[in-house]
Amino acid sequence: MRITQGTFSFLPDLTDDEIRLQIDYALGHEWPISIEFTDDPHPRNTYWDMWGLPMFDLRDPAAVMDEVRACRDEHPQHYVRVIAYDASLGRQTIALSFLVNRPSHEPGFRLERQEGRDRQIAYTTHSYATERPAGQRYADNGGARSNGGARSNGDGH
Repeated sequence: MRITQGTFSFLPDLTDDEIRLQIDYALGHEWPISIEFTDDPHPRNTYWDMWGLPMFDLRDPAAVMDEVRACRDEHPQHYVRVIAYDASLGRQTIALSFLVNRPSHEPGFRLERQEGRDRQIAYTTHSYATERPAGQRYADNGGARSNGGARSNGDGH
């Protein structure tokens, strides 16, 4: 099952050149960029792990692409997204968000039905990936992946 979250999610995956063009568009509108990753893409999981700090003063798309590549290298079996923030209305809102990395296998979701009193029916979405522990959800060998000493949070620590 292909996860569809954010802009362009119904299109084929963006190439690095297309990602750079979208970053250039966001920076041209003076929108700060942030990079986030997760192994739990549940639609209600809006708080992903942040890669480094938001890039508020950065104006170079190549530098942002370097961070995108570093995050993808560190987390190849995670979802990685780029977010652009717009503060022009006096509040920080997401103006653009799109995926730049997916795990090689996306197991998908199932819909769970619960029947309650008075014939009330409730539905819950369950991610098959969450049946494995965090950090192992998309591992090829069923275990945690060694990062080989690579950066863990985008700032060298």
